[in-house]
Amino acid sequence: MTPPRDGGAWQDGEDAESALTSLVRDATVRIHRAGPGYDPEGPHGDFLGSGFFVAPSWVLTCAHVAGEGRGRQVDVVYRTARGEAVRVEGAVRAALPEERPGTGGWPSPDLALVQLLRPVEHPCVYVSERSTGLRRGTYYFAGWADGGAGEPRRLGRECRVVGTLDDGSEGDAQVLIEASQLYPGMSGGPLVDLARGEVVGVLKSRATDTDGGTAIGVERLRTLPVPERAVTAEPDDLYQAVFHAHDRYHADRHNSPLDARETWADVQWELGASAGPALTPQQRADLLGRLATLPPPVSTRGLLDLLKGLGYTHRAFGVPAPRGWRDGLGVLHDARRGDEALERVLRYCVAAATAERPYVLPSTKLAEDALWDWVEKTAGGLRRPFRGELARLREQDACHRAPAAAPDPAPVRPPAPAVVALHLEARAWEPDRYDWRVVARPHDEDLPVAENHRGTRLDELPARLAAPLGKAFRMCDEPGDPAILQVVTGPALLDLEVDRWELPGDGRPLGVQRPVVARCPEPDPEESGAYGTYEGHETYAEERAARWDRVHTGPARAAVLDCDDGLRVPVPPTAELRGLEHRTVPVLCRYGGRDDARGLDWLVRLLTAGYGVALWRRPRDERAAACAEFHLRVVDTVDGAESAARLPQRVQALRRGVREGRTDTYWSEGIALLYGPPRPTAPGLFLQAP
Repeated sequence: MTPPRDGGAWQDGEDAESALTSLVRDATVRIHRAGPGYDPEGPHGDFLGSGFFVAPSWVLTCAHVAGEGRGRQVDVVYRTARGEAVRVEGAVRAALPEERPGTGGWPSPDLALVQLLRPVEHPCVYVSERSTGLRRGTYYFAGWADGGAGEPRRLGRECRVVGTLDDGSEGDAQVLIEASQLYPGMSGGPLVDLARGEVVGVLKSRATDTDGGTAIGVERLRTLPVPERAVTAEPDDLYQAVFHAHDRYHADRHNSPLDARETWADVQWELGASAGPALTPQQRADLLGRLATLPPPVSTRGLLDLLKGLGYTHRAFGVPAPRGWRDGLGVLHDARRGDEALERVLRYCVAAATAERPYVLPSTKLAEDALWDWVEKTAGGLRRPFRGELARLREQDACHRAPAAAPDPAPVRPPAPAVVALHLEARAWEPDRYDWRVVARPHDEDLPVAENHRGTRLDELPARLAAPLGKAFRMCDEPGDPAILQVVTGPALLDLEVDRWELPGDGRPLGVQRPVVARCPEPDPEESGAYGTYEGHETYAEERAARWDRVHTGPARAAVLDCDDGLRVPVPPTAELRGLEHRTVPVLCRYGGRDDARGLDWLVRLLTAGYGVALWRRPRDERAAACAEFHLRVVDTVDGAESAARLPQRVQALRRGVREGRTDTYWSEGIALLYGPPRPTAPGLFLQAP
C-alpha cells in the first residue's frame, strides 16, 4: 500500500529507517537443535544461531548453524506480532556447501535454506535482486545472541562494509564488516542496505581480535544446484521456488487493500530509494510479483541470451549468473536513466511474457495477460512509436498462442465412485450434539452400517465413529483406490473439519488417508417450490444434472466469486450464477464460517443455482488478508484437473502435501470441497441457512 504524499517524505529519514529495522527484526528468527517437547520460552541450551524468513515457510541461515542440527532437523523460533514465541519444526533442504570438509571452519558461501514443516503466518524480509548488492557504506544487521544465563536476546546494530576477503575464487568471496557488539549466535542473521532498504547479505562470522566479522552476499544462492532433469513444476527447482514465493509474498502484501501494515515497498519509498533508474519500489514489487507467476526461464543460458538481445552482456567473473526473472530485472538496474531505461525494462517484460516455457500451467495464460496489462499501463506516458510497437507485439503474441477451437464433448455421466457417506445433523435443542448415520455405497446400492440418534458431542465423534467408519471403508475400498468419505450436512456445518479427524489406532488425518468431501442434501424442489423454473430446463434437478455432467466431461474452470483484488465482494445473485458456463467450479476465498451469515447465504446461492462442485477455504484467525497465492493455485488445481472427477483426489494430495511439509501445498491449508452428485440423499436435512 502506498500512503499519499505531496512532494516530501511521508516520514522523515530517521522514522523510515526505524520502520525498516523493525521489519528486519520481525522477520529474524532463532535456530535451535530439534528436540521433543521444547518450550520456546524455556531454557535455551540448544540455541544454535540466527536466521530470517526469506519467503513463506523458508528461512535463510548459515550452513554452519543449520549443520549443527540433528539429522538435518532444526527448530525455528520466531515471535508473532503479539510478542508470542512460536516454535516450528524445520528441515534443512539445501546447504552451500552440503558438508563441511575436514575439521576447519565451514567454507563459503556457508548458506542454508530451512523449510518449515507446517504452515504458519509470519513476516518475510525483502531480498535484493541485484547481482552485486554489497558495496562500501552503512548497513544494519540483526540476530539473536546469548544474553547470559542461556537466554538469547534479539539485537540489531549499524555496521560498515569496509572490504572483501577472498582467495580469487567466485564461491569464497566474503565481505568484511566493522561492527561493535557482534556476539556469538548472530551468525545467519540478515545484513541490510540502509539506503536501498533491502537485505543484501547474511552474517557469517565474527572476528576474534577486532570489532567486526564477515558476511556473504545473498546473490550466492544462485549457485544452488540446477536440477539435472527437465523442470516440470515450480518445486522442481529450489532456487526458483523460494524466490517466486518471495516475490509473490511481497506483491501480495503490498497490493492488498485490507492489510494496513507498512510494507517493504512503502518503507523503501520513504527512504527515498529507487528500484533502479526506471521503477519505484511499488512498481518493482508489483512487477516482480507478476513475473513470479510465470514459469521460470528454461535455462540460465536462455536468460543470458534474452538479456544480450536487450543490450546487456553478463560480467561472468566474480558474479553468479542470473537464474530467474527477478535476477534479469536486477541486472537492468544498471541501464541508463530516463525513458530509455523504462523502455528497456518493458521490453524485458515482453520477452518474459513471450518466452519459451519449461512447463505450462492453467494459470500461465492468466499470468502472461497480467504482465502484458502491466506493460501497457506503465508505458502510457512513453513515446507513441514505442507504445505502437508494444501493441503490435501483443497482437502477434495473441495470434501465436491462440489455441485451436475444440468442440465441447457430449455430456456423459462419469461412473459413480465408491462412497462412504457420513450424515451429520445438529440437534436443534442441543446444538453441541449431533445425530449421525454411516452408509456404505460400494456401487449404486446404499448399505446402512450404523446410526445414532441420541446425540454425540463433537469431540466424541471421532472415537464413536471409528468402528462404523472402519467397517464401511473395508466394504468399499480397493487396493490403491480408497473410497471417498462424503460428509452430508446442512450449509451451517460445511466447515466442519472432518478431514482433520484422526481415528483411534491410526494417527493420520482422514483427509490424508482418503478423499474427504462435503455435500448438502437436496430437498425435492418440485414439492418445496424453492427453486422455480430454469431457462432451457424444466426443473432444478435437470439443471443440476447438466452442470454436474459438464464439469465431469472437462475441462472445468475455476471462478473466484467473492473476492476481487483482495476485497470481499458479494457472490452474484442466483439468476446471474445460473448464467455462468456449466463448466464453472465456484471458489469462495472469503468464506467466514458458520458464524458468518452473509457467507452462509452466498454458499446457499451456489447450491440453489445447481452447483454440485465448489471449493472454499475455511476461516483462519491468523490468515493474512492477502490472497493472490490462493487465487493462483486454485486455478491450477481446478483447471489442471481436466475433469471435476479428479478433484477429490487432488484435494487429498494437497492435504497430504501439507501433512508432509511441502511448502508448495501450504496455500491449501483449510481448503474444503463440495462434491455431491445429483442424486437423492437422506431426508430430514434441508437446504436452508440458519
